[in-house]
Amino acid sequence: MRPFLFVLVALVVLSSHDMYLRLDSYFLPPDSEATIQLYNGTFDRSDNTIDRSRMQDVSLVAGGTRTPVDSSQWREEGETTVLDFTTGAAGTYVAGVSTRARSIALAAADFNDYLEHDGVVDMLETRRRTGQLEQDAVELYSKHVKTIFQVGDRWTDDWSTPLHYPIEFIPLSNPYDLHAGDSLQVVLQFRDQPLSDQLVLIGNDHEHSHSHDGDTHAHAGAELRTDARGTLTIPIASDGTWHLRTILMTESEQEGLTHESNWATLTFAVDHGQPHSHAAGAEHDHAYGHEHEHTWGIPGYAYLLGSLALLGALFLYFNRRT
Repeated sequence: MRPFLFVLVALVVLSSHDMYLRLDSYFLPPDSEATIQLYNGTFDRSDNTIDRSRMQDVSLVAGGTRTPVDSSQWREEGETTVLDFTTGAAGTYVAGVSTRARSIALAAADFNDYLEHDGVVDMLETRRRTGQLEQDAVELYSKHVKTIFQVGDRWTDDWSTPLHYPIEFIPLSNPYDLHAGDSLQVVLQFRDQPLSDQLVLIGNDHEHSHSHDGDTHAHAGAELRTDARGTLTIPIASDGTWHLRTILMTESEQEGLTHESNWATLTFAVDHGQPHSHAAGAEHDHAYGHEHEHTWGIPGYAYLLGSLALLGALFLYFNRRT
């Protein structure tokens, strides 16, 4: 009976890997009805819904205020858990969900497969180095997910608000101030302290680019590690919905457990088709300290003078030919 139970719970774990908060559009009008989907599976597909009792915290942050979300605002839509809410004033919003910890027992081979499949390579290497690959595991796990989205054309500082989840991504600048070709710095915190040398997977739902001449861009499955300050610098190579994901796993000394894991994800969008804070008429609630510059751009006067010079050269060339 025990081997069958191990196989059953392994199938449950391996079929419901990650958790993400997603929106159909990350650019919403003020004072409008909207929905956020909670995906429990992969970034592209939700395999099952989440029971309300598992939600330890659900929060919306806007206008400098963190508001708890009542469980009655959630509903099921197929295998996806959906939050219905109404946007308020324009601003940069944050939504977060933190789940209660649960434990699960896995046979050694299933646990090793799970570590490899989900990219928990540091713990897999530890088990290999210490001769623990044949040991079964009992893991305590919880998931802590965030999304950042833009309402209207007023940019606020709410994107920087920490939710104080056990593990959490916090941007160091507003993601909605980004264009493709920019970079975003993010700090990863564990229990409100920077987490160094932690593997983070980065993806984008519009990634079609590849590396050229050794130039590596972040794409689906791209891997970066946090530096000594717990920060990542993420090249934003294209428009689209971007997602960050990490699993911190440690060995546990708690009775009846062998490991504890905390999962974190963050989603946001970059879209050239939407107004940005640099645009005329867009409002800011703060100053960033410097204006965004495209160093690759050509000043208008230089473009005009170059065009006139080119036209003059072409005129002289064709006059000589005739």
